[in-house]
Amino acid sequence: MRNYPEIGLQVPDILIAVDTIAREKWAVVACDQYTSQPEYWDQVSQITDGLPSTYHLILPEAFLGKPEEKYHQSQIKSTMSTYLHSGLFQSMEGLIYVERNLGSKVRQGLIAALDLERYDFQKYSQSLIRATEGTIIDRLPPRIIIRENAPLEIPHIMVLIDDPLFTVIEPLSAYANNLPKLYDFELMMGGGHLKGYLIHNPEIERKIVSSMVVLACKGVQKQKYQLENSPLLYAVGDGNHSLATAKSFWEKIKDNVDANHPARYALVEIVNIHNEGIAFEPIHRLIKNFNTDIFKEILLFFSGKINLIKAQDLESMVKIIKNQKCNFQLIGSIFNNKFRIIEVLNPLHTLAVGSLQLFLDDLIRRHPEIDLDFIHGEKALFQLGNQPDSIGFYLPAMEKSSLFKSVVKDGPLPRKTFSMGEAHEKRFYFECRKIQVDE
Repeated sequence: MRNYPEIGLQVPDILIAVDTIAREKWAVVACDQYTSQPEYWDQVSQITDGLPSTYHLILPEAFLGKPEEKYHQSQIKSTMSTYLHSGLFQSMEGLIYVERNLGSKVRQGLIAALDLERYDFQKYSQSLIRATEGTIIDRLPPRIIIRENAPLEIPHIMVLIDDPLFTVIEPLSAYANNLPKLYDFELMMGGGHLKGYLIHNPEIERKIVSSMVVLACKGVQKQKYQLENSPLLYAVGDGNHSLATAKSFWEKIKDNVDANHPARYALVEIVNIHNEGIAFEPIHRLIKNFNTDIFKEILLFFSGKINLIKAQDLESMVKIIKNQKCNFQLIGSIFNNKFRIIEVLNPLHTLAVGSLQLFLDDLIRRHPEIDLDFIHGEKALFQLGNQPDSIGFYLPAMEKSSLFKSVVKDGPLPRKTFSMGEAHEKRFYFECRKIQVDE
C-alpha cells in the first residue's frame, strides 16, 4: 500500500475473484437499485444460487423490512470469511483502470482507496471529499452493523472528479494493451461489458497522482469555483450513504486502532464527470398507500401558485419537460393512466427536485402511512405510477457540469437529485478489500 496524503488517495491491496469462477455470476448490481422491483433480485438469486457471488455478500434494499433482510444480514460475515479462506481470491497491490461498455458509450474509471480522514458528509463540509446529497443519519446504523462485522468491503461507490481537460483517467486507455488484464466479461441482466487492467507501472502511477495534485491546487480551484481555500477534489456521485457508513465506522474505532488501520480507507471507483460515459439521469419519485387528494395537497402546499396542465400521454409529457423553455419549474405526474404537468410558479428551491421533495417531506410528516420510493427510468415510473393507490412524479435531469459549483456554493443537493445513468448502468460489485486486520 502506498499513500498520497496530499490528495487523500491510497494505492490499495485489492482482492479479485479468481478466473476459474463464473465472473458474470460473481458481479451483481448495486444494492440500492430496483428497490420497487423485487422480482429483479429474485432473478439474481436464481442465477447465483449455490455459486460464488457478491449477491451473497450484500443486502439488496428491495428486501428491507422483509424476511430476506435478516437472512442476508445473518449470512454476510460468514460467507465473506468462507470466501476469504477458500482460495477464491487473488491479491494484488495497485490501482485498477476499468472500462465499462454500455452499448453506445464507454465509461472509464480508476479503482483506488480514499482516506476517510479527508471526508466529511456534514452539510457545510469543507473537506477534500464531499457528499453531493444530504445524508439521512437514520439510514446509517443498519449499514454500520454490517460493516463493523464484515472482514471485507465490496464497493459500489463512484466518486467524481472535475477534469475537463481529461488529464487523469482518460489517458490510461492508451496504456491498456500493455497492462495486465485482470478481467474481461459480460455483466448479467443487460449490465454491459466490464474490463479491468492493473496499473503496476510506477511511471503511470506518478502521472495519475501528479495530475490529481494539479486538480486540487488552489489556483485551479479558484479559477473553477471562485474558491479561496479548502479544495474540493472528490464529489461522491453514487453511494453517498455507503461512504458515510464507512466514515462513521472509522470514527467509531479510530481511537483504539493503528492510524493506518485498513478501515481508515474506502475502496471506490473514481470517474471524471466530463467522461462521455457519465450521463446524469433524474431520479423520479413514487408514492404509494395514500388516501388523500394529492393534487389538492399540492395546491395547498404551494399556496395555489401552480398550474396543472394535462398531457396526452407519457411521451408528450416527457417531451414538454425535457424541452422546457419557461422560467417555471415543471414536474410530471402519472396517476390512474392520466398525465399532468405541474407548473410551479413560485419555486421553493433552485431545483425542481428540491421543490417536490419539500412537498413530499411535508406530506409524509402529516400522512405517515404514505410510502415514498425513488425510481430510475421512465418505463419503471410509468408502470409503477399506474398501480392502484400510487402516483409517479417525473423530474427533469440536472446539468452535470453544474454539480461541483453547486456543492461548493450550497453544500449537498436534495437527496436523490440525480443518478449517474439508469439502474442497469450502475456500478456492479466486483473488487474486494480487507477492512479487518485479524483476517
